[in-house]
Amino acid sequence: MMHKFLHKSQHRLHLHPVTSDTRLRFLLVFLALLLAIATTSAPRLLNQQQLKILKNQYGQAAVDRILIWQQLLTGHRDETDMEKLILVNDYFNGMRFVGDMEHWGEKDYWATPIEFIGTAAGDCEDFSIAKYFSLRELGVATEKLRLIYVKAKTINQAHMVLGYYETPDSEPVILDNIEPDIKPASSRQDLIPSYSFNGNSLWRSKMLREGGKKVGNSENIGIWRMLLKRIDMNY
Repeated sequence: MMHKFLHKSQHRLHLHPVTSDTRLRFLLVFLALLLAIATTSAPRLLNQQQLKILKNQYGQAAVDRILIWQQLLTGHRDETDMEKLILVNDYFNGMRFVGDMEHWGEKDYWATPIEFIGTAAGDCEDFSIAKYFSLRELGVATEKLRLIYVKAKTINQAHMVLGYYETPDSEPVILDNIEPDIKPASSRQDLIPSYSFNGNSLWRSKMLREGGKKVGNSENIGIWRMLLKRIDMNY
């Protein structure tokens, strides 16, 4: 009976039998949908066992900071990009600046966001990296973010900031631990850029308000590769 009903319905609606090509197209659409869901899913949360390990390593105050950070990541994914920038910038600028040698015992160490939050301290790279990964978790696209190496004239030394580009050709706004307010690049005459990068590409820049010339991939930066590996291994 069901077979006859399907046959009649198929004839009435002028449906064609399902072919292998149709199945393949359906499978590709389904896989694309799964990928879309995966890339927009909620941030990965630390479980109780991981939090216990972090408590033993950094103390309860660190766990409290991490829980606040996780609430920020899970509770603000529907905000505008600018609202996300402000939330993340304000949260991390509450940490202390401490140089790598004093803090980590190494000349140049890039901390993971958990290490930075756990110790509540780090240098300019740690501030910028934590902001970058937090904004990525909040759904801000990789192509809108760049970690920018600059010379900070006010302190006369190399420095790192995070740039947000609303469009590929737009003037970025700058997230910085020295300057607490988010400002357009044209108002940051105290910063002289050298190069910038994100999870995909590497650029050489002469002017902060311009994107610069693409010169390679960020995977060419050894310390960046090491950081990504540590993030994968340790949350």
